[in-house]
Amino acid sequence: MPSARPPVVIRFARLGDTVLLQPLLRLLHRRHREPCVLLALGECAHGLYDGHPDVGRVIALRTQSGPLWLHPERLRAVGVLRALRDSPFYVCQNEPRFSTKVLPMLRRAGIPREHCSFIGEMPTVAGEHEIDWLLRFGDRLPPAFLDAAGAGVVEDVPRAPELPLADGDRIECLDWLGRRGWLGRPLVLLQPSNKRTMRWNGVRDAADDDKAWPAERWGALARAIAAQLPGARIVLCGAPAERRHVESIRAAAGCPQLVSACGELPLPRMKALLELAHSMVSVDTGPAHLAAAMGCPLVVMFGARWPSQWTPRSGKGSPVTVLGGLPDVLRVDALSIESVFSAWTSLAWQLAASAPLVTSAPTGASSIAEWLREIPGAPSSKRRSPPGTRQEP
Repeated sequence: MPSARPPVVIRFARLGDTVLLQPLLRLLHRRHREPCVLLALGECAHGLYDGHPDVGRVIALRTQSGPLWLHPERLRAVGVLRALRDSPFYVCQNEPRFSTKVLPMLRRAGIPREHCSFIGEMPTVAGEHEIDWLLRFGDRLPPAFLDAAGAGVVEDVPRAPELPLADGDRIECLDWLGRRGWLGRPLVLLQPSNKRTMRWNGVRDAADDDKAWPAERWGALARAIAAQLPGARIVLCGAPAERRHVESIRAAAGCPQLVSACGELPLPRMKALLELAHSMVSVDTGPAHLAAAMGCPLVVMFGARWPSQWTPRSGKGSPVTVLGGLPDVLRVDALSIESVFSAWTSLAWQLAASAPLVTSAPTGASSIAEWLREIPGAPSSKRRSPPGTRQEP
């Protein structure tokens, strides 16, 4: 059966996993010669892939749970899938609850079983990175498409996410930085929270969160960075619900250079900020994967997860330094302030590259190309890893 239909990729996940999906989308676009249709969860899918060359359409659901008849948006998605029933379907769900999430939608849409490839049916490989697992899955065509023209393995697919950024988003970010008075300063980003940090009634107890690093250590790290990089703004990132946690870190720091952007970072602005930023220190969470994808030099702290599987990857050559993680470190709070600060100072080569910084946005389209060349981390900039930095291939 010839494949002239767009491949459909289904993955219900949060920000980090959705970032890591990009190399698979690239592979399938090349193989099937049509950009993918992505059925995903949450608005982050739109922020990452609207206008992306490997994705022709994003269908984002607010929830994947509950009966179909209670969720009109899921029923509308079923209608879209029904119109694509002659396409190859790549279902990237491996959770035990998979049958209650995706299978009812496929059945309702009338998708033939032979048009589907399910990642849960593929044997796992110990120590395999999530991206390599997804790309290996992408090489398994659905049974109905095994004889399709050009259905062989696609060679030389980059094994790191690449996320383009619109010039308009860069300009908007610069305008926001100008309003905050942060233009012309190196920006060091701190990402202290992860999806488990907050509960409905406040910050989760640190004993229940292996990714939690105490507020006092974040504050001490901010003071050390401020002493090392005078004139910088050290920016705490976070969602609106994480404001209390972020403010507790500011209080612990007592550092005027430490500021908060909590609740002010919609995804397009966050992408642009990461492209402009000097560096980021983060726990293992979605924004860390986004930072690497956007070329922001990164220190990432792991708890009870395997860095071999989850280390963020950069397609722009920016350094990613990993601390902690299995098998030796079970909790992020086992990491000392000294070890994290030392890892950040290993990115010191970036200090010189971060100046001079632009201080205003261009006023006309004719100046955009010249303006971009002035921005550290923009696509035209060249970055190399310093000696001794542990960079995920």
